[in-house]
Amino acid sequence: MLLAGSAIAQFPGLTLPPSGGNQKATVVQGIGPVRVTVDYSSPAVKDRRGTIWGGLVPYGLVKDDFGNGQPLPWRAGANENTVFAVSHDVLIEGKPLPAGRYGLFMIAGPEEWTVIFSKNSESWGHYFYEVKDDALRVVVKPKKHEYREWLTFDFVCRKYNEAIVEMQWEDLAVGFTVSVSGLNDIILSSLKKDLQREAGFSWQGYLAAVNFCLQQKVHLDQALVWADAAVSLPGIGQKNIETLSMKSRVLAEMGRTEEALATMKAAANLPTSGPLEIHQVCRQLLGMKQPKAALEVFQLNQKRNGDVWPVNVGLARGYSANGDKVTALTHAKKALEQAPDDINKKSLTQLVKELSGN
Repeated sequence: MLLAGSAIAQFPGLTLPPSGGNQKATVVQGIGPVRVTVDYSSPAVKDRRGTIWGGLVPYGLVKDDFGNGQPLPWRAGANENTVFAVSHDVLIEGKPLPAGRYGLFMIAGPEEWTVIFSKNSESWGHYFYEVKDDALRVVVKPKKHEYREWLTFDFVCRKYNEAIVEMQWEDLAVGFTVSVSGLNDIILSSLKKDLQREAGFSWQGYLAAVNFCLQQKVHLDQALVWADAAVSLPGIGQKNIETLSMKSRVLAEMGRTEEALATMKAAANLPTSGPLEIHQVCRQLLGMKQPKAALEVFQLNQKRNGDVWPVNVGLARGYSANGDKVTALTHAKKALEQAPDDINKKSLTQLVKELSGN
């Protein structure tokens, strides 16, 4: 009768409240483009605190008169299967799990738990669980947790290429790590597809892809192809200070220093480059450990734009990087008088003190 009542409460096509008040919930986490999802029904502790683990949720496998008659794990929730889904191949506690949907089951224990990923994600509850459907099992340790009235799944630790999925209920938590091997390769593959769609019809899209490669220091050959597209792809590319600066950064990262310097100087010499943009080019050159080249461009900025704040700030930094503290101090004092806000005044005050030897 209890089973019949549950079946009626969950009858397909009817909008009815969940059986037993066990609200359905979904938690989703992205690891780069990899999507990790847990769908579950969330029971409450109610008046059963202290009797959940080893009681309501027995330790070990249990037998049930309904279903296939085999020893059964816990369904890691209530009502239908708890379902764990991943859009790409992942590692669970370092063990491979292919992309797909899995019934998520657990075997509880006082000292360790077994987390099971079953290829059967469609059946109701755990009644039709079969060992032969196991895609993966991992053993993890439970830990104490602040009280949770409702069973909850959460992603409690999130890093660039991994996250920890944790089941929390009553005073206990059980978690497992989901990590992605070769995440940068997956992202690169996604970027290639993205640039065949709307994103590939603007130079900004190519620059965003290049920036990813630079940040991660990966796939620099591909980054240079995209940087060239941002500069010169017919109908899309633009030769501006942003595209040329980005290309220069790629060349520098590849160790092609002379080409990087030439490209950076070309960016500074564009008629559309303003004083602040040229200043940023020079800062980039300083970051590349090219103080002489940077000073040349700082001086170009002075020739083109005169005695203005960005120019004097740049000259102060350029002469300082080349060891000429006296000339640097002269321009730093001018820049301090021209500073547009308190933040820059504070920074330049400190620079003047340093150059003065104070």
